[in-house]
Amino acid sequence: MLRGRDEERRAIRRLLDGLTGGGAAVVFQGEPGSGRSALVDYAHHHAAACAVLASAGLAEEATLPYAGLQRLLDPVLDRAGELPTAQSRLLRRVLSGAGCPPERQLALGLAALRLLAVAARDRPLLCTMDDVDRGDRATAEILAFVARRLRRMPVAVVLTATSTPPAGLPTYRLRPLDERDSAALLADRLPEPPVAPVTAALAAASRGNPQALVDLAGVLTTAHCRGEEPPPAAPPADGALGRAYRARLDQLPHDTRRMLLLAALDEDGAPDALVRAARVGGASIAVLAPAERAGLVRVEAHRVTFPHPVARAVIAAVAPIAERRAAHLRLAGVLDDPAHRLDRALHLAAAAAGPDPALAGELEAAALTVGGARASVALERAAELGEDPARVAERRVHAARYAWAAGDTRRARLLLSGLPADPVAPAGTAPAEPLGAGLAAGPVPPTVTGRADLLRGEVELRCGRTPAAVRALLAAADRLARTERSLALVALARAGEALCFSGEQYRYADLARRGRDLARPDEPPEVELTSTYLAGVAATLRGDLEQAGPALRRVVVLGGRLTGSARTPAALCWAASAGLLVAVDGAAHRLAERAVELAREQNELSALPRALELRAIAEYWLGRHEAAAESSREGLRTARATGQVNAAAVHRGMLAVLAAVRADRESCLRRLREIGDGPAPHSRPWALAQWAIAVLDLIDGRPAAAASRLAALARPGTGRGQVLVQVMATPYLVEAAQLAHRPTATAALALFDRWASSTASPSRRALSARCHALLAPRGSAEAEERFRAALRLHPVDAGAFERARTELLLGQELRRARRPRDARTHLHDAWQTFTMLGAGPWADQATAELRAAGESVGVPDPAAARLLTGQQLRIAQLVAEGATNREIAARLFLSTRTVDHHLRNIFHRLGIRSRTELARALP
Repeated sequence: MLRGRDEERRAIRRLLDGLTGGGAAVVFQGEPGSGRSALVDYAHHHAAACAVLASAGLAEEATLPYAGLQRLLDPVLDRAGELPTAQSRLLRRVLSGAGCPPERQLALGLAALRLLAVAARDRPLLCTMDDVDRGDRATAEILAFVARRLRRMPVAVVLTATSTPPAGLPTYRLRPLDERDSAALLADRLPEPPVAPVTAALAAASRGNPQALVDLAGVLTTAHCRGEEPPPAAPPADGALGRAYRARLDQLPHDTRRMLLLAALDEDGAPDALVRAARVGGASIAVLAPAERAGLVRVEAHRVTFPHPVARAVIAAVAPIAERRAAHLRLAGVLDDPAHRLDRALHLAAAAAGPDPALAGELEAAALTVGGARASVALERAAELGEDPARVAERRVHAARYAWAAGDTRRARLLLSGLPADPVAPAGTAPAEPLGAGLAAGPVPPTVTGRADLLRGEVELRCGRTPAAVRALLAAADRLARTERSLALVALARAGEALCFSGEQYRYADLARRGRDLARPDEPPEVELTSTYLAGVAATLRGDLEQAGPALRRVVVLGGRLTGSARTPAALCWAASAGLLVAVDGAAHRLAERAVELAREQNELSALPRALELRAIAEYWLGRHEAAAESSREGLRTARATGQVNAAAVHRGMLAVLAAVRADRESCLRRLREIGDGPAPHSRPWALAQWAIAVLDLIDGRPAAAASRLAALARPGTGRGQVLVQVMATPYLVEAAQLAHRPTATAALALFDRWASSTASPSRRALSARCHALLAPRGSAEAEERFRAALRLHPVDAGAFERARTELLLGQELRRARRPRDARTHLHDAWQTFTMLGAGPWADQATAELRAAGESVGVPDPAAARLLTGQQLRIAQLVAEGATNREIAARLFLSTRTVDHHLRNIFHRLGIRSRTELARALP
């Protein structure tokens, strides 16, 4: 199947189906591997009713005028005798190699057109020329002439081109495949479709080029497809796409290839540097014109670019080493501006024949001024040029850190793989493991190995196995404890994240003890923040909320005070997490938002998914469900792009929960399918998925199943399982347990109560009161009082959804206590809020309760105006015109509260749910 080419296939079918009414032509333009030849094959396959003439432009015949035309027309040249004598003679002479004078070009074009008309007398004719721009120019000109004059003949022409297509013809530019079509193409080619993160990585590596995807599929292993090993970062240079570029390269003049090599080695792509380097070699950038026609390069006003990274890689790979070295030295010689310090050093390093400590130091110094992925490349090369084992290892660790920050997980892992992971040997002895390529033999200081373990643990935490992450992070804390206490504390905090992710919070006490041993009085704010965070989380997990509260609030304060280099995304994330634990949701949201902004400013893509996760949780507690979903969607995109499979699973779980809470079954189930059975039991993604399924169970009337799922999330008091997720889900657990008449919520509610009472959050206390109302005897004064206490506690300016849920539950309680009149007020408020929030299934529940309470809620009456009072009709008309409640109040000299009251009555009388339905209901 031709994935992602639906529009182009339709164009071909229209072309062929319309031949009875006259001919036409179409051109497909695209880079190598984009599917041009596949579209020509598609046209041949669907041309069963046509005779077919097919040819292709050959670079080997580009200097032979009309060679392509001769190969195309040769099958029907025997019918040239049916043409007028002058046309027949001219056509035969030109196609025999005699050439065509310029003044006879028009006559030749008409002769070719007439020959196609003769050939099409018996049956419609399809003519195709693949790569028309690669062959001789004379053929391309004649075919374009013919293709523009087919209206009265049953002849279709399909041409493909890489560079500028023939003018005056309908042209389709073949765009890169999107991720969905890329996934479908991989599924077509592989016995086992890759998991979603691997598909995303392959789609990015291919740049949406179909042949690049096919080449990547050809080198994938089962481990790659399952995400057990990082997938290839680029298509193989010896694949079909690479060979296509090589074939084009082989046809170019020597001067063009030398200039292409300069362009391929100049990562910046600035024409100024190329022009100067070419001038040094006695050439001009104009010699790139043949390469541009061949689709190997694009020369733009301020930049020289390649259509695909494979093209650049092939050009560099096939050049002899002496020519590559000379090109690097020539580029280094013209990059004398201080702004190009790193570029110059990289070119000199590429030309270096052996170790060069001075050049290594220059590379390192230049890299530290720019950061990002290029700094990683420079530091790796500096390590290769170095001689001191300690400096070599340190540079590799720095290179891995920059690669990880830039989101290149595969590169970070490769760089770390060359460093020892076992405890370092005593000074003066060989390391415990052989070192990787580029590392000189010799001892590596514990500080360097500790930094490597810290980064290795962070990568495993986000992308791999949490047990391995914990081991690496604890080893890092051990190695760094004496020399870099601040980093040792960071390692412990990361280990704590890993334990919470995997549901092993009972091990957090040991981390806190080790953190206390490392803490000192009068620490800098960022160090105090980390040590205090460890102590506060540990106290929270062991249930000592009196100690946890002050410590975590101190972390929030410190997070807001961080400045300069101390203000990192990681520190802000820990402060945001502390804010969530003490229920200061607004502060937690601000800190998480700052972490997101800082990660973007500093291009620390690896830090974004965690920051967005915390922002989404804060938005959930603030009642901003759509904002939370958007944060998680962005977090999911970033996690997938950076290979953070664990972070991606968390965001999918959060999206599933948000969809379930809003009763969006389809979206919830889609996210659950994406999660699959990959997450380990009791991990955070698993717990979020269980929470989402339980909410759907509750909505569908299966409270026993919901209660069982939610009760199994954790075992309060043991520190096992997802305690914090269960705390978030406790209101649903209590509701399910009450409906199922099960006592499974007692321990979880006790924990929730202690947490809610230790905070200053009215929304948490409102939820606690609602839970106790549900567990009180039905119809009792206690139940009603608890519900009303919850309504008093719900903030007016936030958490509208949870307030509406409380209104709905109170309405149900009053109706079942045979107080329908009292129930209707609360049910109306719940219905209106759910309607305004777009929570349709919840609004349906409120509607059902209203009907059971004696209200008639149904389809709007067509004569809606007759059902309203004069004041209500005027308000309804203004709403239909798009006015807000505040604007209506100002125009009618009413309070906004009065307008709200009238609008609720209008909705009820008309049996509608939204302002949009109101506009449709009015005549």
